[in-house]
Parts: sequence; C-alpha cells; structure tokens
Amino acid sequence: MNRTNPPETETEIRAYTPEEQFSIIEACLFAAGHPLTYARLAEVLGITPAACADVVEKMAVVYNNTDAFPRGILLIRFPESCQLVTREEWGAEVKEALGIRRGGNLSSSLLEVLAVVAYHQPTTRTFIDTVRGVDSSYAVGALTEKNLIEPCGKLDAPGRPTLYRTTTDFLRVFGLSHLDELPTVKLKTDTGETVEIVPETGSEEERSEDGES
Repeated sequence: MNRTNPPETETEIRAYTPEEQFSIIEACLFAAGHPLTYARLAEVLGITPAACADVVEKMAVVYNNTDAFPRGILLIRFPESCQLVTREEWGAEVKEALGIRRGGNLSSSLLEVLAVVAYHQPTTRTFIDTVRGVDSSYAVGALTEKNLIEPCGKLDAPGRPTLYRTTTDFLRVFGLSHLDELPTVKLKTDTGETVEIVPETGSEEERSEDGES
C-alpha cells in the first residue's frame, strides 16, 4: 500500500506597510524594555537587517521630534540595535511615579574613570591610574559590574594588562547612538593654553600612550 505524504505548505510572509513596520517595531521595543537587534526585528518584519535599520532611522527622525509631539521617551539607535528609553529631563518624575527613592547615580570617582575610558578606549587600568593619580581598581570593578565598561583584550606589553572599553549600556545610559557623539572637552593647562580632548577609539597599540605597561 502506497502512502503519500501531505504536501508541505509554505509559510506565507506578510508584507507590512511602512506604517505597520513603525508600529510593530515600537510595540516590540516597548515590550522588551532593553535593546533589540536589527537582525531580530528584521526576522519579525520579514526584511533584511539593513532594511530594518533604515526603517528605525526614519522612525527616529519622526519619533524624536519634540516640535511635532513632545514625547517622554526617545528612540535610541546603536550600531547593531535600538531601544526606547525615557527622556533624561523627566527622570525625577519617573522615579517618583515608580516609588524609587534612591537613584543609582554614579559617584564622582566612577564618573572620572568612566570619562577616561570613554575618551581613551581601549585603555588599561594603569593608564587610568596615571591620569587620575590614584588607584582605580575599585572604580574599574564597579563600572564593570554595572556593565558600563568591559574587558576587550590584552595590551601587547609586559604583563599583558587588560584593556577596557565602554559598552552598549554606556551608550544607552548617556543617550548616545555612537561614540562619535561624545562631546569635545576643552581644558586649560597650567600655562593657560586651551586643549581639546576628543574621543579616541583606535587601537591601544597604535596610540602607544605613555604609562601603558
């Protein structure tokens, strides 16, 4: 007796309109509460990750336009993902509404270390200590635990010290899409000369900074 298998049915992929894509991405990001990759969202929409990133970019132009509609949240775009976050100016009101009595603000020492890493990454703890003039082991550990910085390899130098860089969470917390958006810092030296500090995101070996050993 011959048995014939039932024909396989192909899964129909729905083509969403631009308006539907906007709504679906918004719903997914709102429900997630954390960054979702363009690749994952693209699977839901049935498009390529590059096409999804283009949709999110167009969304951000409209979504973050406070002149059109002053929303209390922002659509933040990262190199490989995106997320909905609350606007910083309403942080106090959000904490009050949620009954958050203590805010998790970073101490001045943690902010100092975070700034050094952000503007000189990838960098080592030795370089951070040199810039600050004090031991930074606790601060580096605390920032790593908070997932604001992370190890990213070893410096090719005696002792093979660990290199650190900022994370996607760092971008999210400070409302940045990319490290290029870090502001240029202007400082005056003891001689009265004004110097500009810009983010350095190249190879540590290429920079050959003093004190990195």
